[in-house]
Amino acid sequence: MYAPFVSVIIPTYNSCRSLTACLASIRMQRYPRERVEIILVDAGSHDGTLEIASSFKVDKILQNPLKTGEAGKAVGIDAASGEIVALIDSDNILDSEDWLEKMAIPFQDDEIFCSESYALTYRLSDSIIDRYCALIGMNDPIHLFLGNYDRFNTLTGKWTGLPLEMHDREDYYEVLLTENCIPTMGANGCLIRKKAIQEVDYRPYYFDIDIIHQLVHKGRRKAAFVKKGVVHLYCPNLKTFVRKQKRRISDFLYYKQLGRRTYPHQQYFWGYLKFIVSTLLLFPLLAQALLGYSRKRDLAWFIHPVVCWVTLMTYGLATIRSLFLAQELDRSNWSQ
Repeated sequence: MYAPFVSVIIPTYNSCRSLTACLASIRMQRYPRERVEIILVDAGSHDGTLEIASSFKVDKILQNPLKTGEAGKAVGIDAASGEIVALIDSDNILDSEDWLEKMAIPFQDDEIFCSESYALTYRLSDSIIDRYCALIGMNDPIHLFLGNYDRFNTLTGKWTGLPLEMHDREDYYEVLLTENCIPTMGANGCLIRKKAIQEVDYRPYYFDIDIIHQLVHKGRRKAAFVKKGVVHLYCPNLKTFVRKQKRRISDFLYYKQLGRRTYPHQQYFWGYLKFIVSTLLLFPLLAQALLGYSRKRDLAWFIHPVVCWVTLMTYGLATIRSLFLAQELDRSNWSQ
């Protein structure tokens, strides 16, 4: 078995809802135990997160004073001993015992700098929001209209809508990235060579897609999308989805003004416009929901119009506010 040393980095903050399942899925891997270290970077949890980590004998528990998940990744990368860094969030579950083994295979090619699972695993037992996200292959419905996504989409039958040059290598798709054609990759089960990350400015915040964009700019073009899935326990209910969308857009606008977000989102202007028009008209969303339901019968499809409206309103209001004052959301009472 090809088994490079892997450092699994898990940022946490009041993550007890999902952390047990996350760590259990890592510990069940048939990958050589001595070739894996688990680094948990905590932002001051007070809900039992650290007790769970100790029960699984996590190798390193570090502190994250800046609190955001992105800052936690940067701390973990600095402490990583492995040649490969695995970015696994506390709400991720590796869906099979050979997950890590399969994810490591592409790194036998020295030109491949990262590998990512190409699907979000669908489970009927998950919440309606999580099932919906798994079905469309993304956590933010805007990317469906941009065509810029990186997980298998049941609606389109593709794992991305971008015109990427790719080759089927049996266990994975070998993909050639360009600066203007990079899927929204880099998180929720993404493995990256540590020496590649060290080529760019990732401190104090590691923003996944921005780091990938910077690496492609430096000439690292070859990536792998492995034919495996990862569970993402993103939201147990719609209320949490609204809260997370507020955090997503507020943080993005805040760090964009600080110059920390570099990915050229502006190139998708027409996709954003398509999202806005489709959401306002409503019937395109209903048509998408019906088409999705015909391909995979799950009532989760019919929250598609709701999450699109929530996203439009949340992002719209935050963008207007940012014209006067962009700020990072308070995380003092945050939880998964």
